[in-house]
Amino acid sequence: MSSSSASPTVSLTPGAAGDSAHAGANISHFKLDNGLEVVVIPDVRTPVVTHMVWYKNGSADDPLGKSGIAHFLEHLMFKGTKSHPQGEFSNLVAELGGQENAFTSYDYTAYFQRIGKEHLGALMGFEADRMSNLVLTDEVVTPERDVVLEERRMRTDNDPSSQLDEAVQAALYAHHPYGTPIIGWNHEIESLNREDALAYYTRFYTPENAILIVAGDIDAEEVGRLARETYGKIPARAEPPRRNRTKEPPHRAHRLVSLSDEKVEQPAHERVFLVPSYTTAAPGEAEAIETLAHMLGGGATSALYETLVVDEKYAVGAGAYYLGSAVDDSRLWVYATPAPGVSLEDLDEAIDRVIKRFTEKPIDEAHLRRAKTRLVADAIYAQDSQASLARWYGEALATGLTIEDVAAWPERMEAVTAADVTAAAKKWLDKRRAVTGFLLPAEEDEVA
Repeated sequence: MSSSSASPTVSLTPGAAGDSAHAGANISHFKLDNGLEVVVIPDVRTPVVTHMVWYKNGSADDPLGKSGIAHFLEHLMFKGTKSHPQGEFSNLVAELGGQENAFTSYDYTAYFQRIGKEHLGALMGFEADRMSNLVLTDEVVTPERDVVLEERRMRTDNDPSSQLDEAVQAALYAHHPYGTPIIGWNHEIESLNREDALAYYTRFYTPENAILIVAGDIDAEEVGRLARETYGKIPARAEPPRRNRTKEPPHRAHRLVSLSDEKVEQPAHERVFLVPSYTTAAPGEAEAIETLAHMLGGGATSALYETLVVDEKYAVGAGAYYLGSAVDDSRLWVYATPAPGVSLEDLDEAIDRVIKRFTEKPIDEAHLRRAKTRLVADAIYAQDSQASLARWYGEALATGLTIEDVAAWPERMEAVTAADVTAAAKKWLDKRRAVTGFLLPAEEDEVA
């Protein structure tokens, strides 16, 4: 299981599959009779395969009062089935020299293995088995709940920066479930039981709610045959579950969250804007936001870094990033670490000035070209990782996009203009749409 299984997944820019020698037009996409969606991504460079199963449910689909159940069930999925006792699947992967992992995000839960291609059928058999035959008893569930509680204590309750981020997310999403941490609230995790886990498993772990991604040295015909022999035997249960989520109301007031803690050695600043995702944005808008985030804070040549770190010496580090992969409206982060002697209030004002330039001054065309070139190049280079290929498509399909959306992404990025970036900055980097977080040492006064 992933050591970061309950952490939000940083958005992977959609891959430039249409330009890749490893994928693109050769990708196969089909469904089994029971509704399981299958994607085959050819990659013949090495005789290995990456096998992933994505379920279109994540922490934002947790029932009210049961926060953390999606992540908790991810843990429980390794506890064995009627046919295969706990540890048998993982032991087989290890004995065959493979790798495995799992992760839960707001919108999906995924399980994957990477192994020699001749073992793909065995992996499918095990994964299909735990899609329908998971065995849970109180003797299994109760100790694992304690494991999750300890995970939360280690990652959040003992980490001031994680506590601040959790508070900022809760303030940004006052009504939508993205404001609830993926791992869940402590008091609700404590109440999770066997019946909760089984109810969630029965509702979401069905073939019609799942996506099978296979990337590697294998053809679609063979994957289809193996999938029908394993996953195809699982009967469809019903229509895929609908995501009945509350919607976040319009934001009209900036919010400031401040946290002081004796564990804090270095103050920090973060600001999170509520922005559209690739799924909710108007055509071309997410690409403009992606470009804006890169120009604003994507590396040493970005506006935030050059201004705050290099020129004005207000910060020792600064950046920005866009979490574009989401079912509902998502987030754009701006962050900075103040230089010695610089207050977070002064740093906040300096960040405001940098953002204001994007809304008032013409976009530098050379900077825009560099940003778009870098984003597309990074996507192409990242395809050297077979797991990244599988993840791009799984993440896209699990959040409501299509194979065509992923393949056409480079062309849409090339179409972004300076006017598009300016419009995105004016519309979405409005401070009233944001929550700012200040992290301070305990000896400093909290900001009112």
